[in-house]
Amino acid sequence: MPRWHNRHPEARDIPINPLYARAGENRIPRLELAKQGVLPDTAYQIVHDELALDGNARLNLATFVGTWMEPQARQLYLEAADKNMIDKDEYPQTAAIEDRCIRILANLWHAPDAQRALGVSTTGSSEACMLGGLVLKRRWQKRQRAAGKPADRPNIVFSSAVQVVWEKFANYFEVEPRYVEVTPERPRLTPEGVLEAVDENTIGVVPVLGVTYTGAYEPVVEIATALDDLENRTGLDIPVHVDGASGGFVAPFLNPELVWDFRIPRVYSINTSGHKYGLVYPGLGWALWRDQEIVPQELIFDVSYLGGNMPTFALNFSRPGAQVLLQYYNFLRLGYEGYEKVQRTCQQVARFLSSNIEAMGPFELLSDGSDLPVFAWRIKSGHKEPWDLHDLSHVMRERGWQVPAYPLPPRLEDTTIMRVVVRNSFSMDLARLFLDDLKRAVSHLQSLDGRLARVEESQTAFHH
Repeated sequence: MPRWHNRHPEARDIPINPLYARAGENRIPRLELAKQGVLPDTAYQIVHDELALDGNARLNLATFVGTWMEPQARQLYLEAADKNMIDKDEYPQTAAIEDRCIRILANLWHAPDAQRALGVSTTGSSEACMLGGLVLKRRWQKRQRAAGKPADRPNIVFSSAVQVVWEKFANYFEVEPRYVEVTPERPRLTPEGVLEAVDENTIGVVPVLGVTYTGAYEPVVEIATALDDLENRTGLDIPVHVDGASGGFVAPFLNPELVWDFRIPRVYSINTSGHKYGLVYPGLGWALWRDQEIVPQELIFDVSYLGGNMPTFALNFSRPGAQVLLQYYNFLRLGYEGYEKVQRTCQQVARFLSSNIEAMGPFELLSDGSDLPVFAWRIKSGHKEPWDLHDLSHVMRERGWQVPAYPLPPRLEDTTIMRVVVRNSFSMDLARLFLDDLKRAVSHLQSLDGRLARVEESQTAFHH
Protein backbone atom coordinates (compact mmCIF):
# COMPACT_ATOMS: atom_id res chain seq x y z
CA MET A 1 0.00 0.00 0.00
CA PRO A 2 1.45 3.43 -0.89
CA ARG A 3 2.41 5.46 2.14
CA TRP A 4 0.09 8.28 1.09
CA HIS A 5 -3.02 6.07 0.81
CA ASN A 6 -4.75 7.33 3.99
CA ARG A 7 -3.60 10.91 3.74
CA HIS A 8 -5.27 13.97 2.24
CA PRO A 9 -5.37 13.82 -1.59
CA GLU A 10 -3.13 16.92 -1.74
CA ALA A 11 -0.42 14.90 0.00
CA ARG A 12 -0.08 12.47 -2.87
CA ASP A 13 3.16 12.50 -4.79
CA ILE A 14 3.27 14.28 -8.13
CA PRO A 15 4.35 12.10 -11.04
CA ILE A 16 6.71 14.09 -13.24
CA ASN A 17 6.10 14.17 -16.98
CA PRO A 18 9.06 12.37 -18.60
CA LEU A 19 9.48 15.32 -20.98
CA TYR A 20 10.12 17.56 -17.95
CA ALA A 21 12.41 15.12 -16.14
CA ARG A 22 15.72 16.57 -17.20
CA ALA A 23 17.67 14.33 -14.80
CA GLY A 24 15.38 11.32 -14.72
CA GLU A 25 13.22 12.61 -11.84
CA ASN A 26 10.20 10.42 -11.18
CA ARG A 27 7.91 11.73 -8.42
CA ILE A 28 8.00 14.50 -5.83
CA PRO A 29 5.83 14.93 -2.69
CA ARG A 30 3.41 17.86 -2.49
CA LEU A 31 3.39 18.62 1.23
CA GLU A 32 6.84 17.68 2.44
CA LEU A 33 10.40 18.11 1.26
CA ALA A 34 11.68 15.45 -1.11
CA LYS A 35 14.88 13.69 -0.12
CA GLN A 36 16.55 15.13 -3.19
CA GLY A 37 15.80 18.17 -5.27
CA VAL A 38 15.20 18.50 -9.00
CA LEU A 39 16.80 20.56 -11.73
CA PRO A 40 15.74 24.23 -12.10
CA ASP A 41 13.91 23.60 -15.39
CA THR A 42 11.90 20.79 -13.83
CA ALA A 43 10.91 22.87 -10.79
CA TYR A 44 9.98 25.78 -13.05
CA GLN A 45 7.78 23.66 -15.29
CA ILE A 46 5.89 22.10 -12.37
CA VAL A 47 5.05 25.49 -10.84
CA HIS A 48 4.39 27.05 -14.26
CA ASP A 49 1.83 24.37 -15.11
CA GLU A 50 -0.09 24.85 -11.85
CA LEU A 51 -0.30 28.59 -12.43
CA ALA A 52 -2.18 27.91 -15.66
CA LEU A 53 -5.17 27.09 -13.44
CA ASP A 54 -5.28 30.65 -12.08
CA GLY A 55 -7.48 33.23 -13.74
CA ASN A 56 -6.11 35.66 -16.31
CA ALA A 57 -5.07 38.74 -14.31
CA ARG A 58 -5.92 41.09 -17.19
CA LEU A 59 -9.53 39.82 -17.17
CA ASN A 60 -9.89 40.17 -13.40
CA LEU A 61 -12.36 43.02 -13.06
CA ALA A 62 -12.81 42.33 -9.35
CA THR A 63 -9.49 43.68 -8.14
CA PHE A 64 -8.21 47.21 -7.71
CA VAL A 65 -4.65 45.87 -7.71
CA GLY A 66 -2.43 46.57 -10.71
CA THR A 67 -1.86 43.68 -13.11
CA TRP A 68 0.26 45.28 -15.85
CA MET A 69 3.43 47.35 -16.19
CA GLU A 70 5.69 48.17 -19.10
CA PRO A 71 8.58 45.83 -20.02
CA GLN A 72 11.11 48.38 -18.74
CA ALA A 73 9.38 48.41 -15.36
CA ARG A 74 9.37 44.61 -15.25
CA GLN A 75 13.10 44.64 -15.99
CA LEU A 76 13.67 47.14 -13.19
CA TYR A 77 11.61 44.91 -10.90
CA LEU A 78 13.92 41.96 -11.57
CA GLU A 79 17.03 44.06 -11.06
CA ALA A 80 15.80 45.35 -7.69
CA ALA A 81 14.19 42.16 -6.38
CA ASP A 82 16.96 41.61 -3.82
CA LYS A 83 16.78 45.08 -2.22
CA ASN A 84 15.51 45.16 1.37
CA MET A 85 13.61 48.40 1.99
CA ILE A 86 14.35 48.41 5.70
CA ASP A 87 18.13 48.24 5.19
CA LYS A 88 18.65 51.93 4.48
CA ASP A 89 22.32 51.78 5.37
CA GLU A 90 23.03 49.09 2.74
CA TYR A 91 20.68 50.59 0.12
CA PRO A 92 20.90 54.34 0.71
CA GLN A 93 19.87 55.31 -2.82
CA THR A 94 16.69 53.26 -2.59
CA ALA A 95 15.99 55.07 0.70
CA ALA A 96 16.62 58.42 -1.00
CA ILE A 97 14.21 57.51 -3.81
CA GLU A 98 11.57 56.52 -1.24
CA ASP A 99 11.90 59.99 0.28
CA ARG A 100 11.54 61.61 -3.16
CA CYS A 101 8.28 59.71 -3.67
CA ILE A 102 7.04 60.95 -0.30
CA ARG A 103 7.81 64.57 -1.24
CA ILE A 104 6.07 64.11 -4.60
CA LEU A 105 2.94 62.81 -2.87
CA ALA A 106 3.10 65.54 -0.23
CA ASN A 107 3.13 68.17 -2.99
CA LEU A 108 0.40 66.35 -4.95
CA TRP A 109 -1.79 66.34 -1.84
CA HIS A 110 -1.05 69.99 -1.00
CA ALA A 111 0.85 69.54 2.27
CA PRO A 112 1.51 72.97 3.83
CA ASP A 113 5.26 72.25 3.68
CA ALA A 114 6.22 69.16 1.69
CA GLN A 115 9.63 69.04 3.40
CA ARG A 116 8.02 68.86 6.83
CA ALA A 117 5.52 66.17 5.91
CA LEU A 118 6.27 62.72 7.32
CA GLY A 119 5.66 59.72 5.13
CA VAL A 120 6.50 56.07 4.74
CA SER A 121 6.12 53.37 2.13
CA THR A 122 4.30 50.22 3.25
CA THR A 123 3.37 46.81 1.90
CA GLY A 124 -0.05 48.16 0.92
CA SER A 125 -2.92 50.35 2.07
CA SER A 126 -3.74 47.97 4.90
CA GLU A 127 -0.46 48.61 6.69
CA ALA A 128 -0.77 52.31 5.90
CA CYS A 129 -4.25 52.38 7.47
CA MET A 130 -2.95 50.61 10.57
CA LEU A 131 -0.24 53.25 10.95
CA GLY A 132 -2.71 56.07 10.41
CA GLY A 133 -5.06 54.65 13.02
CA LEU A 134 -2.23 53.99 15.46
CA VAL A 135 -1.13 57.63 15.33
CA LEU A 136 -4.71 58.76 15.95
CA LYS A 137 -4.95 56.48 19.00
CA ARG A 138 -1.60 57.51 20.51
CA ARG A 139 -2.35 61.24 20.04
CA TRP A 140 -5.73 60.83 21.71
CA GLN A 141 -4.26 58.85 24.62
CA LYS A 142 -1.57 61.48 25.26
CA ARG A 143 -4.15 64.26 25.18
CA GLN A 144 -6.50 62.40 27.55
CA ARG A 145 -3.72 61.63 30.05
CA ALA A 146 -2.45 65.20 29.92
CA ALA A 147 -5.97 66.35 30.83
CA GLY A 148 -6.24 63.77 33.62
CA LYS A 149 -9.00 61.89 31.79
CA PRO A 150 -9.44 58.14 31.16
CA ALA A 151 -7.65 56.85 28.07
CA ASP A 152 -8.92 53.28 27.98
CA ARG A 153 -12.06 53.53 25.81
CA PRO A 154 -11.09 54.96 22.41
CA ASN A 155 -13.44 54.75 19.44
CA ILE A 156 -13.09 55.45 15.72
CA VAL A 157 -15.84 56.45 13.27
CA PHE A 158 -16.42 55.33 9.69
CA SER A 159 -19.29 54.15 7.51
CA SER A 160 -20.55 50.57 7.53
CA ALA A 161 -19.35 50.34 3.91
CA VAL A 162 -15.72 50.80 4.99
CA GLN A 163 -13.05 48.36 3.82
CA VAL A 164 -12.39 45.45 6.19
CA VAL A 165 -8.92 46.73 7.08
CA TRP A 166 -10.49 49.29 9.42
CA GLU A 167 -12.40 46.55 11.21
CA LYS A 168 -9.06 44.79 11.61
CA PHE A 169 -7.44 47.95 12.96
CA ALA A 170 -10.18 48.37 15.56
CA ASN A 171 -9.85 44.72 16.59
CA TYR A 172 -6.05 44.51 16.66
CA PHE A 173 -5.46 47.85 18.42
CA GLU A 174 -8.45 47.62 20.80
CA VAL A 175 -10.44 50.55 19.52
CA GLU A 176 -14.24 50.54 19.45
CA PRO A 177 -15.47 50.77 15.83
CA ARG A 178 -18.46 53.04 15.43
CA TYR A 179 -20.21 52.42 12.14
CA VAL A 180 -22.40 55.04 10.56
CA GLU A 181 -24.84 52.76 8.79
CA VAL A 182 -25.36 53.30 5.09
CA THR A 183 -28.95 53.23 3.86
CA PRO A 184 -30.65 53.71 0.50
CA GLU A 185 -31.19 57.35 1.49
CA ARG A 186 -27.66 57.73 2.95
CA PRO A 187 -25.37 55.44 0.90
CA ARG A 188 -22.08 56.84 2.25
CA LEU A 189 -20.59 58.61 5.25
CA THR A 190 -22.27 61.97 5.87
CA PRO A 191 -21.60 64.90 8.22
CA GLU A 192 -24.90 64.19 10.01
CA GLY A 193 -23.97 60.55 10.55
CA VAL A 194 -20.52 61.51 11.85
CA LEU A 195 -21.92 63.98 14.37
CA GLU A 196 -24.31 61.32 15.65
CA ALA A 197 -21.41 58.94 16.33
CA VAL A 198 -18.52 61.01 17.73
CA ASP A 199 -17.82 61.92 21.36
CA GLU A 200 -14.84 62.86 23.55
CA ASN A 201 -13.40 59.35 23.15
CA THR A 202 -13.30 59.49 19.34
CA ILE A 203 -9.71 59.27 18.10
CA GLY A 204 -10.64 60.18 14.53
CA VAL A 205 -13.05 59.98 11.62
CA VAL A 206 -12.17 58.05 8.46
CA PRO A 207 -13.90 59.11 5.22
CA VAL A 208 -13.04 56.98 2.19
CA LEU A 209 -12.04 58.46 -1.15
CA GLY A 210 -13.60 55.70 -3.18
CA VAL A 211 -16.00 53.34 -1.39
CA THR A 212 -15.11 49.73 -2.17
CA TYR A 213 -18.65 48.79 -3.18
CA THR A 214 -19.34 51.59 -5.65
CA GLY A 215 -16.20 53.72 -6.11
CA ALA A 216 -18.01 56.85 -4.87
CA TYR A 217 -16.12 59.51 -2.88
CA GLU A 218 -17.24 60.35 0.63
CA PRO A 219 -17.55 64.12 1.28
CA VAL A 220 -14.32 64.89 3.15
CA VAL A 221 -14.62 68.68 3.21
CA GLU A 222 -18.23 68.59 4.42
CA ILE A 223 -17.31 66.17 7.21
CA ALA A 224 -14.33 68.31 8.23
CA THR A 225 -16.52 71.45 8.24
CA ALA A 226 -19.04 69.72 10.51
CA LEU A 227 -16.20 68.75 12.87
CA ASP A 228 -14.92 72.35 12.81
CA ASP A 229 -18.35 73.52 13.90
CA LEU A 230 -18.46 70.84 16.60
CA GLU A 231 -15.13 72.05 18.00
CA ASN A 232 -16.36 75.64 18.02
CA ARG A 233 -19.45 74.58 19.97
CA THR A 234 -18.02 71.97 22.33
CA GLY A 235 -14.23 72.15 22.25
CA LEU A 236 -13.94 68.60 20.88
CA ASP A 237 -11.02 68.46 18.44
CA ILE A 238 -11.42 65.33 16.30
CA PRO A 239 -8.95 64.76 13.45
CA VAL A 240 -9.64 63.20 10.05
CA HIS A 241 -7.68 60.45 8.34
CA VAL A 242 -8.56 60.08 4.66
CA ASP A 243 -8.48 56.53 3.33
CA GLY A 244 -7.44 57.37 -0.22
CA ALA A 245 -6.48 53.81 -1.13
CA SER A 246 -7.67 54.34 -4.70
CA GLY A 247 -8.81 57.95 -4.87
CA GLY A 248 -5.48 59.33 -3.69
CA PHE A 249 -4.05 58.56 -7.13
CA VAL A 250 -7.22 59.47 -9.07
CA ALA A 251 -8.79 62.62 -7.61
CA PRO A 252 -5.67 64.84 -8.04
CA PHE A 253 -5.70 64.11 -11.77
CA LEU A 254 -9.39 63.81 -12.66
CA ASN A 255 -10.89 66.16 -10.03
CA PRO A 256 -8.10 68.62 -9.13
CA GLU A 257 -10.68 71.14 -7.93
CA LEU A 258 -12.07 68.66 -5.37
CA VAL A 259 -10.89 69.60 -1.88
CA TRP A 260 -10.25 66.45 0.14
CA ASP A 261 -6.53 66.47 1.08
CA PHE A 262 -4.11 68.51 3.21
CA ARG A 263 -5.75 71.72 2.02
CA ILE A 264 -8.19 70.88 4.83
CA PRO A 265 -6.42 71.66 8.15
CA ARG A 266 -8.38 68.92 9.95
CA VAL A 267 -6.98 66.24 7.63
CA TYR A 268 -4.00 64.95 9.60
CA SER A 269 -3.08 61.95 7.48
CA ILE A 270 -3.77 60.16 4.20
CA ASN A 271 -3.06 56.68 2.93
CA THR A 272 -3.04 55.39 -0.62
CA SER A 273 -2.13 52.28 -2.59
CA GLY A 274 0.76 52.51 -5.00
CA HIS A 275 -0.31 49.13 -6.31
CA LYS A 276 -3.79 50.32 -7.25
CA TYR A 277 -4.14 53.51 -9.26
CA GLY A 278 -0.51 54.30 -8.50
CA LEU A 279 -0.04 51.74 -11.30
CA VAL A 280 2.60 49.59 -9.54
CA TYR A 281 2.66 45.82 -9.06
CA PRO A 282 1.62 44.64 -5.56
CA GLY A 283 2.37 45.28 -2.83
CA LEU A 284 2.97 48.96 -2.16
CA GLY A 285 1.18 51.52 -0.06
CA TRP A 286 1.92 55.01 1.23
CA ALA A 287 1.03 56.80 4.46
CA LEU A 288 1.60 60.55 4.88
CA TRP A 289 1.08 62.99 7.75
CA ARG A 290 0.76 66.70 7.07
CA ASP A 291 3.55 67.56 9.53
CA GLN A 292 6.19 65.69 11.53
CA GLU A 293 4.74 67.11 14.75
CA ILE A 294 1.58 65.03 14.34
CA VAL A 295 3.29 61.66 14.81
CA PRO A 296 4.34 60.93 18.42
CA GLN A 297 8.11 60.61 18.59
CA GLU A 298 7.98 57.28 20.43
CA LEU A 299 6.59 55.69 17.24
CA ILE A 300 9.53 56.83 15.08
CA PHE A 301 12.88 55.08 14.92
CA ASP A 302 15.98 56.74 13.51
CA VAL A 303 18.07 54.72 11.05
CA SER A 304 21.51 55.95 10.05
CA TYR A 305 22.35 56.18 6.36
CA LEU A 306 24.69 58.32 4.26
CA GLY A 307 26.19 59.73 7.42
CA GLY A 308 22.84 61.05 8.63
CA ASN A 309 19.62 59.89 10.25
CA MET A 310 16.39 58.93 8.54
CA PRO A 311 13.17 58.52 10.56
CA THR A 312 11.30 55.28 9.92
CA PHE A 313 7.80 54.29 10.94
CA ALA A 314 6.36 50.94 9.86
CA LEU A 315 4.80 47.71 11.12
CA ASN A 316 6.81 45.44 8.83
CA PHE A 317 10.55 45.08 8.99
CA SER A 318 12.24 43.39 6.03
CA ARG A 319 10.28 43.91 2.82
CA PRO A 320 10.98 44.45 -0.89
CA GLY A 321 12.29 47.79 -2.10
CA ALA A 322 11.56 47.08 -5.76
CA GLN A 323 8.00 48.42 -5.67
CA VAL A 324 9.19 51.77 -4.32
CA LEU A 325 11.55 52.03 -7.28
CA LEU A 326 8.70 51.14 -9.63
CA GLN A 327 6.63 53.96 -8.12
CA TYR A 328 9.42 56.40 -8.84
CA TYR A 329 9.71 54.94 -12.35
CA ASN A 330 6.02 55.75 -12.91
CA PHE A 331 6.47 59.27 -11.55
CA LEU A 332 9.33 59.83 -13.99
CA ARG A 333 7.68 58.01 -16.88
CA LEU A 334 4.25 59.62 -16.70
CA GLY A 335 4.49 62.95 -14.92
CA TYR A 336 1.27 64.76 -14.07
CA GLU A 337 -0.06 64.76 -17.64
CA GLY A 338 0.69 61.07 -18.10
CA TYR A 339 -1.17 60.09 -14.94
CA GLU A 340 -4.06 62.33 -15.98
CA LYS A 341 -4.27 60.62 -19.39
CA VAL A 342 -4.13 57.11 -17.93
CA GLN A 343 -6.79 57.79 -15.30
CA ARG A 344 -8.95 59.72 -17.79
CA THR A 345 -8.84 56.80 -20.21
CA CYS A 346 -9.86 54.42 -17.42
CA GLN A 347 -12.75 56.72 -16.55
CA GLN A 348 -13.87 56.91 -20.19
CA VAL A 349 -13.91 53.11 -20.39
CA ALA A 350 -15.88 52.93 -17.14
CA ARG A 351 -18.43 55.49 -18.33
CA PHE A 352 -18.76 53.72 -21.70
CA LEU A 353 -19.47 50.39 -20.04
CA SER A 354 -21.76 51.74 -17.32
CA SER A 355 -23.92 53.67 -19.80
CA ASN A 356 -24.31 50.62 -22.03
CA ILE A 357 -25.08 48.31 -19.12
CA GLU A 358 -27.65 50.78 -17.81
CA ALA A 359 -29.33 50.65 -21.23
CA MET A 360 -29.75 46.89 -20.94
CA GLY A 361 -33.22 45.90 -19.81
CA PRO A 362 -32.64 44.18 -16.46
CA PHE A 363 -30.12 46.54 -14.85
CA GLU A 364 -29.83 49.84 -12.99
CA LEU A 365 -26.65 51.58 -11.86
CA LEU A 366 -25.55 52.34 -8.32
CA SER A 367 -22.55 54.30 -9.63
CA ASP A 368 -21.31 55.15 -13.10
CA GLY A 369 -17.55 55.74 -12.80
CA SER A 370 -17.79 59.50 -12.28
CA ASP A 371 -15.51 59.35 -9.21
CA LEU A 372 -13.23 56.33 -9.39
CA PRO A 373 -13.18 54.43 -12.72
CA VAL A 374 -15.41 51.92 -10.94
CA PHE A 375 -19.10 51.27 -11.33
CA ALA A 376 -21.70 48.92 -9.91
CA TRP A 377 -25.15 47.77 -10.92
CA ARG A 378 -28.01 45.59 -9.72
CA ILE A 379 -31.11 44.00 -11.17
CA LYS A 380 -33.82 46.64 -11.33
CA SER A 381 -36.10 46.85 -8.34
CA GLY A 382 -39.30 44.96 -9.12
CA HIS A 383 -37.74 43.36 -12.20
CA LYS A 384 -38.45 39.64 -12.07
CA GLU A 385 -35.72 37.38 -13.42
CA PRO A 386 -35.38 33.63 -12.75
CA TRP A 387 -31.61 34.13 -12.66
CA ASP A 388 -29.57 36.40 -10.42
CA LEU A 389 -26.24 38.22 -10.60
CA HIS A 390 -24.42 35.22 -9.14
CA ASP A 391 -25.60 33.21 -12.15
CA LEU A 392 -24.43 35.99 -14.45
CA SER A 393 -21.04 36.12 -12.73
CA HIS A 394 -20.68 32.35 -13.19
CA VAL A 395 -21.49 32.50 -16.91
CA MET A 396 -19.05 35.39 -17.42
CA ARG A 397 -16.36 33.35 -15.69
CA GLU A 398 -16.73 30.68 -18.38
CA ARG A 399 -15.33 33.25 -20.82
CA GLY A 400 -12.53 34.16 -18.42
CA TRP A 401 -14.06 37.38 -17.03
CA GLN A 402 -13.89 37.65 -13.25
CA VAL A 403 -16.74 39.94 -12.18
CA PRO A 404 -17.85 39.72 -8.55
CA ALA A 405 -21.45 39.58 -7.39
CA TYR A 406 -21.88 40.29 -3.69
CA PRO A 407 -24.31 41.84 -1.17
CA LEU A 408 -24.15 45.42 0.05
CA PRO A 409 -23.27 46.21 3.72
CA PRO A 410 -25.62 45.52 6.68
CA ARG A 411 -29.13 46.95 6.32
CA LEU A 412 -28.65 46.75 2.55
CA GLU A 413 -27.52 43.11 2.41
CA ASP A 414 -30.69 42.06 0.58
CA THR A 415 -29.34 43.91 -2.45
CA THR A 416 -26.79 42.06 -4.57
CA ILE A 417 -24.62 44.06 -6.94
CA MET A 418 -21.97 43.49 -9.58
CA ARG A 419 -18.94 45.75 -9.75
CA VAL A 420 -16.33 46.43 -12.42
CA VAL A 421 -12.96 48.04 -11.64
CA VAL A 422 -11.38 49.57 -14.75
CA ARG A 423 -7.58 49.60 -14.57
CA ASN A 424 -4.96 50.84 -17.01
CA SER A 425 -4.67 47.41 -18.66
CA PHE A 426 -8.41 47.33 -19.51
CA SER A 427 -8.56 48.95 -22.93
CA MET A 428 -11.62 50.15 -24.83
CA ASP A 429 -11.18 47.17 -27.14
CA LEU A 430 -11.36 44.78 -24.19
CA ALA A 431 -14.33 46.75 -22.88
CA ARG A 432 -16.25 46.18 -26.10
CA LEU A 433 -15.45 42.46 -25.95
CA PHE A 434 -16.60 42.40 -22.34
CA LEU A 435 -19.85 44.13 -23.22
CA ASP A 436 -20.51 41.68 -26.06
CA ASP A 437 -19.90 38.76 -23.72
CA LEU A 438 -22.15 40.30 -21.06
CA LYS A 439 -25.00 40.68 -23.54
CA ARG A 440 -24.54 37.09 -24.72
CA ALA A 441 -24.49 35.88 -21.11
CA VAL A 442 -27.78 37.66 -20.31
CA SER A 443 -29.33 36.31 -23.51
CA HIS A 444 -28.10 32.81 -22.62
CA LEU A 445 -29.61 32.98 -19.11
CA GLN A 446 -32.92 34.23 -20.47
CA SER A 447 -33.01 31.51 -23.13
CA LEU A 448 -32.40 28.90 -20.45
CA ASP A 449 -35.40 30.28 -18.60
CA GLY A 450 -37.51 29.97 -21.74
CA ARG A 451 -36.47 26.38 -22.29
CA LEU A 452 -37.12 25.50 -18.63
CA ALA A 453 -40.57 27.08 -18.86
CA ARG A 454 -41.39 24.99 -21.95
CA VAL A 455 -40.20 21.84 -20.19
CA GLU A 456 -42.39 22.62 -17.19
CA GLU A 457 -45.38 23.26 -19.46
CA SER A 458 -44.90 19.95 -21.28
CA GLN A 459 -44.51 18.07 -18.00
CA THR A 460 -47.68 19.67 -16.66
CA ALA A 461 -49.57 18.75 -19.85
CA PHE A 462 -48.26 15.17 -19.68
CA HIS A 463 -49.43 14.71 -16.09
CA HIS A 464 -52.85 16.09 -16.92
